[in-house]
Amino acid sequence: MGYKLRYVQIFKQEKAKQYLEIEKQFEKYELGNPEVPKGKRYIPCSGRDASNTLIWECDFPSLEEAQKAQAFFLTDSRHEDLFQLQSEYIVATFTEIYRPFDS
Repeated sequence: MGYKLRYVQIFKQEKAKQYLEIEKQFEKYELGNPEVPKGKRYIPCSGRDASNTLIWECDFPSLEEAQKAQAFFLTDSRHEDLFQLQSEYIVATFTEIYRPFDS
């Protein structure tokens, strides 16, 4: 079992439509570029996180691969351009990396 890279973004509830439209562009960007890690996106229905939270997560075989993916997102100009569009709707953002509990 590998490591999980997880991005959590809390967005302005009143701007959910605009935020999610840009998120769809991120998804198209991922799917159209083989070098980009492919994550799954979630919006909470119940639990700790509010419904104006987007969670993107992806599994990697090692901590090094998860960190490499994180570095890719921080340095890729196409990703940065989309993030700049979306950032006006973001209230908070967190990056998390999880490891298996028995490793």
